[in-house]
Amino acid sequence: MEWEVVIGIETHTQLKTESKIFSGASTNFGSEPNAHACLVSLAYPGVLPVLNEEAVNCAIRFGLAVDARIAEHSIFARKNYFYPDLPKGYQISQFELPVVGEGSLTISLGDENKTIRILRAHLEEDAGKSVHGIEEGKSGIDLNRAGTPLLEIVTEPDMSSAEEAVAYAKKLHELVQWIGICDGNMQEGNFRCDVNVSVKKKGEKKLGTRREIKNLNSFKFIKQAVDYEVNWQIERLEDGGTIKQSTILFDPDSGETREMRSKEEANDYRYFPDPDLLPLVISQEKINTIKSEMYELPSQMKSKLVKEFGLSNYDADGITSNIDVANFFRELLSFKVSAKLATNWILTNLFSRLNESNIDIKNSPLKANKLAELILRIEDKTISNNAAKKVFDEIWDQDEKVDDVIEKLGLKQISNVNEVEDILNQVLQDNEAMVEEYKSGKDKAFNALIGKVMKASKGKANPGQVSQLLKDKLTD
Repeated sequence: MEWEVVIGIETHTQLKTESKIFSGASTNFGSEPNAHACLVSLAYPGVLPVLNEEAVNCAIRFGLAVDARIAEHSIFARKNYFYPDLPKGYQISQFELPVVGEGSLTISLGDENKTIRILRAHLEEDAGKSVHGIEEGKSGIDLNRAGTPLLEIVTEPDMSSAEEAVAYAKKLHELVQWIGICDGNMQEGNFRCDVNVSVKKKGEKKLGTRREIKNLNSFKFIKQAVDYEVNWQIERLEDGGTIKQSTILFDPDSGETREMRSKEEANDYRYFPDPDLLPLVISQEKINTIKSEMYELPSQMKSKLVKEFGLSNYDADGITSNIDVANFFRELLSFKVSAKLATNWILTNLFSRLNESNIDIKNSPLKANKLAELILRIEDKTISNNAAKKVFDEIWDQDEKVDDVIEKLGLKQISNVNEVEDILNQVLQDNEAMVEEYKSGKDKAFNALIGKVMKASKGKANPGQVSQLLKDKLTD
């Protein structure tokens, strides 16, 4: 408790473009090594970079989503360093004048909210990949990723625990998918975080020396890596040691961090404006056009779900956790179904079945129009909620109409009051002892009687109707 933890995160977000940021080569993942290594990626003499407009559009969408300043004038620079998978000997990035300036993202931990300041987001190209062990004692270079467009999103050091770091990473991960700029695939390296961690004595104004944990591509690893690193730094300082600014790696197998190299400063990279690229100029008209085409943000939709449809914060979070879930929900509402029923069926029955089948909602065999048919039959009391679950199982991956399945399974509720009353009267006659129990103050007997009626009707009686009729008869 004597120490304070200080965390900032740099996130490399691969943008959803069909071609690379400075050439027309494909960004498809999983191809043979160097299948998409074009002349620009290979740094052939005389080739010139041409900026991908869609990458710029993605950056603008992100800036709008985090209420950031979008620069009307920004510069691409050369970041100079040597690495085998960087044929040019430099990476094209942005330094002093990034395309996106200061913004913010609010995270939730329990009932508390915290705003994380975003310092900047800049466009850059990815490097290639070194592949070790393809032949004994040799490494290969795959340049398929070289030139892939990235948006590097940098926060201020506003987080103070591993839990906050994970909450921020998850929130950002949801947002970039929601606004359609990244597919969020962490296994393929399309969303990866560099986490800067330092500690200082409580109350001290000066920040401690930071160490940067590179390329964390899962929320679990972020939590483990930060917890280990914080404990390591505190123990080292308490033992009289010092912290050296460095770049470190996290080993998931051992759960430990280890130093990779000393941390470079900006002057080590010898940044200077790229002479082959003109300054990037973005008009206000372009910003306004992109803004008009964007979906409402998750926070805006959540607020609407709570205020206009009466959903709980928990349910609204579930619906707005993913753009595909939100779109499925929107489509359901277009069929005039109850928002609360739609939410319940998505977050319980549909999610459960999707998880069992290991598929996402976008590829659900049960489409929104079919689920809407089912929900409407619950609303008009054609079937009970329990009966609807049987219909759901039947139509999950079958091209059958809901009404036909209801008829086939004989699940239509009894709508004739006299018929329900006949069943009810018979149950009361056969269970006089249970009736006396209820009248003597044992409320559980009431629910037991409802269960008897539902069983006698083979589940076809309307539970609400049965409850009201039973209450009327027992209070006569």
